[in-house]
Parts: sequence; C-alpha cells; structure tokens
Amino acid sequence: MIKLINLTVFLFAVICFSSCSETKKDNTPWVSLIEGNTLNGWTVKGGNATYDVEDGVITGTTVKNTPNTFLTTNEYYDNFILELDFMVDSTMNSGIQIRSNSFPHYQNGRVHGYQIEIDPSKRAWSAGVYDEARRGWLNPLDENPEAQKAFKQNDWNHYRIEAIGDTIKTWINDVPASYLIDDKTASGFIGLQVHSIHGEQKEGTTISWKNVKILTENLDKYSKETPLNPIKTKNQLTIKEKNEGWKMLWDGKTTNGWRGAKLEIFPEKGWEIIDGELIVLSSGGGESAAGGDIVTEELYGDFELKVDFKLTPGANSGIKYYVDTDINKGEGSSIGLEYQILDDDLHPDAKLGNHDGSRTVASLYDLIQANPEKPINEIGQWNTAYIRSKNNHVEHWLNGVKVLEYERGSDDFLKLVSESKYAKWPNFGLLEKGSILLQDHGDRVIFKNIKIKSL
Repeated sequence: MIKLINLTVFLFAVICFSSCSETKKDNTPWVSLIEGNTLNGWTVKGGNATYDVEDGVITGTTVKNTPNTFLTTNEYYDNFILELDFMVDSTMNSGIQIRSNSFPHYQNGRVHGYQIEIDPSKRAWSAGVYDEARRGWLNPLDENPEAQKAFKQNDWNHYRIEAIGDTIKTWINDVPASYLIDDKTASGFIGLQVHSIHGEQKEGTTISWKNVKILTENLDKYSKETPLNPIKTKNQLTIKEKNEGWKMLWDGKTTNGWRGAKLEIFPEKGWEIIDGELIVLSSGGGESAAGGDIVTEELYGDFELKVDFKLTPGANSGIKYYVDTDINKGEGSSIGLEYQILDDDLHPDAKLGNHDGSRTVASLYDLIQANPEKPINEIGQWNTAYIRSKNNHVEHWLNGVKVLEYERGSDDFLKLVSESKYAKWPNFGLLEKGSILLQDHGDRVIFKNIKIKSL
C-alpha cells in the first residue's frame, strides 16, 4: 500500500513538473514582416549595401563608399508593437528605423526618422533612440547601465519596440532600455539599416534579422509597463542642440523673457500657456486687437531660430525678426521682417500683397514668395519654421526644406521694400539687432519648441 502511494505521488510530481515546465503559449496575434525566402513588401533605399533572405533570416552586407542603406517596409505604420531578433558583426553600427520617411524635397530623399540603435561598440547604446538625419540622439543609454550590459556580442539579441501615440519604449533582451515622449513624427515605414563604412573598415561585414513581427491592433491589451522615467523632448534642447550652443527662447511654462510689444509686461489677455504650448487666442481676426504681439526682451543680431507652430482653419499669424518696438506704437502690429504663418487655402491674405504669393505661409511677408512646392503639413498638424540670418544673408526654411533666401540691404531687397506696404518705414528691415516677435492676428495659433542660437 505504501509503495502504491509513493508511486502515485511520484507520478503526480512528474506530471506536475512536466506541465509547469511547458513554455507558456504566446497567443498574441503577431503578423510576420518576412514572407518566407523573399523580400516581398520591402524596398531598398539610400545606399548600395546588399540584402538577402534565407530560411526567414534577412542578412545585410556592407559595401564601401556608399551612404547608409535601408531595407524599408512598403507599408507605413503609426501605432504598433514590434519584436525582432538580430545578430550583428562587432565592428558594425546599425539600427531599426521606425516612423521614418523618404521625401524628394528632404535632402534628396534621404531616409530620416526615429532609429532604434544597434551599437556593438564599447559605448553600448543598443536600443537607445536616435533621430536619423534630423536631431541626433534623443534617448541615449548613458544613464541606463543595465540596458548597456544586456547586449550580447556575437549572438542573437531580442528587441521589443512599442510606438503608441507620442510614446516610444524599447527593451533589449527583456531589459527596459528607452522611454521617450516625442511628437515629431506620427507615421512612417520600418527600416533595417546597414550603416555606411569608410577608411579601414572591412567590407562584407553582416547583420542579420529574424522573427520580425508586428502588432497593430488592441495595443493597450499587449503594451508593457516600463520602470524607466520618460525623456520628454517638448520644450527641451536635444544633445546635439546643447553641443551646438542653442538656447530655449521660451521655457514652456512661464512668460519669462517675453513682454507685450507695446507693453512693459506680458499681455494679461489674448494669450494662454497650456501643457507646454503657447497659444494666441482667437479674437475675431483683428491685427493686435486683443492681447497684442509679444516680443523677446533680449535683442538679437545674427541668429538661428526654430519654432514649431500649428494652425487652426483660416488662421493668420507670423514670426517677426529685427523688430524695433519703438516703431509704430499706434494700432496694428509692430514692424519687422516677417516669416508668414497662414492657412493659404482659407485666409484671403494668401491672394493679397504687392508681390504675388508673398503673403503665403513661410514667405517673407509682402516681399518674397516662399517656394510654392514647400512641404506644409495639414491644418491641425505641427510644422517647423527655421530662420537663419548671418551677415545679412537670410534664409527661411519650412519642415527641413529651404523655401527662400535673400540679402538684407541689397538693391533687390530695397526695391522690393519700396514696392511694399513697408515703403513708408525708413530703413525697414535693416536693424543690426532687434526683438523676435510672435504675432497676435486675432486667430488661434499654437507655438512650442521655441529655440535660438546666436551666431
């Protein structure tokens, strides 16, 4: 009897051990991005590195004297969870592009966007977030030693990447690596990078990827928590910007450094600060009729300026520079050179002015039309204005593309001024230094990430 009981207990233990040791089945409805031994659904962009697939494994191989090469999905993805395995040569650098794009107007089609780094070097920033061909490092791993140690040299590594809303989270071999909150790009392709090689670097080194799978539905159900504190880029300088000498022109929270163009203080009405956004309120479309324009307390000569702006339907505003607030203390806006902000389709100003097209978005207001092929995002989406002024040479850029340039004080410039609404203002646009101005034109327009670099 005792032997029978012992045998029963033994069999039960074996069954229990066997059952408990079974791998838990993954019921996640993953979709594979690799179709057998083909590269169907993928396109090579950028350089001339090669890609092959065998037994469900994609292998990229370096080629000398060619730019970064990307094997990109034909399909675009916005919100998703992506998992994959990779093995990389120890001498290489690579990455996984997400929400990335290639436009003819942007650096001749160069691939740009978020990159989840693959870094087998001693730095060990694998699974950090880099902004390829744009802003540089957004979420390095210098303060995450556990993730740095998680990378396995000369072996397969596993990535999990969650891109949901403004949040990007990554894991390397199940170790939390990055936690980024950034709203620069909401959608784009996925890409597998083979980095360019130069000099003494050996040609023919490889990186391989397998088990590339994606989830695009019911993401809340499958998303994982991370113990990391998020890195937020809103109203913050990137690592690259800090190294280049940029400064925040607006801190994202207060009115410090700004005042009303015709006031000693910041306007008490007409402007709001909500969730890191500086908002000029709608007041009927009148020019400086509510809170009025706001200007920097500091004056700037040669400079670079970046401002993110978002239009509402039919809205009008502007960014002015070399502003002298002692000019035109009466009704209307303060006087200065203006980067026009406008809904070209709905606002009548787009068809007005003494020079055709000179009142459209990104134009030098009433003087020079921005390139009609300019890359403007839809109303309600963010755009980035960039102005550079150095030794009287001025450039307007929109969303990374130069749309006009001119020379302050040149004969051509003076002629344009003489034919414009500014003809009555002596020496218009010729100040050595002036304020930066955000315009109240009575329409709701939103600003953030206001940054400046003195040259």
